[in-house]
Amino acid sequence: MVIVTGISGAGKTQALRCFEDLGYFCVDNLPPTLIPKFAELCAQTNRNINNIALVVDIRGGEFFRDLTEVLDQLERGGIHYEVLFLEASDEVLVRRYKESRRRHPLGTDGEVLRNIREERVLLEEIRGRAHKIIDTSNFKPQQLKEKLVDLFSGDAENSQLLVTVISFGFKYGIPLDSDLVIDVRFLPNPYYDPVLRSLSGNEPVVRDFVFNSPVTTAFMEKFTDLVEFLIPCYIKEGKTTLMIAIGCTGGMHRSVALANRLGEILRDKEFKVTVSHRDIGRVG
Repeated sequence: MVIVTGISGAGKTQALRCFEDLGYFCVDNLPPTLIPKFAELCAQTNRNINNIALVVDIRGGEFFRDLTEVLDQLERGGIHYEVLFLEASDEVLVRRYKESRRRHPLGTDGEVLRNIREERVLLEEIRGRAHKIIDTSNFKPQQLKEKLVDLFSGDAENSQLLVTVISFGFKYGIPLDSDLVIDVRFLPNPYYDPVLRSLSGNEPVVRDFVFNSPVTTAFMEKFTDLVEFLIPCYIKEGKTTLMIAIGCTGGMHRSVALANRLGEILRDKEFKVTVSHRDIGRVG
């Protein structure tokens, strides 16, 4: 359990989005008194919730004052937690509020700086109990995400890039949510073999026909090298999903065989991969 707290405007919302991408079960603005019960419910569920991120801050009003006592209760109950405290300089926080035109949670007027300093006093005790403190004054959103991934992705189940490989037929259009689109219509086409025409690339005889070509073998090697080079770059950039679309004319033979093979190769290298075939059996 990660309890995210800190100064308003320091990036807690951005942090929660990052935890969601890392596979954490996330709740924003949970009253502290409900945390032990919430942890108990998560432990009892069949959903196997092992990673939780909760944002708890002064928006909770009177409830927020119970946080220190709740942390003591968690420790007595043997519940492992970490407190992540986000902060930033007064100057940066004032600028962020002016740019966003949002009111400070403590504010009943326009004196943002006074509200920020008042909040710092209220958070002194919880800051002293924080396991990790991040000053986001000089962080862009992507830099904060990279920092959180570095600190917390080790325990997350879904921290890797989720790769989807999909085969399709160009005659039916390119999948709209594709990130990479590969055209394999230059490969030998089983469609022109009357025995293979009605079969799909899932059949061993069609797969063997496609991969018996030296061109296919050479292409697959180069294409796989490219994908293996790109995936770590995408992960570093903060991308959480990647769709690779492989297309042939009808989406029945060549693209299916290559999508299956790419999926096998990436799984062997322990990437998280799903393979689907959009246009198998489609007519017209």
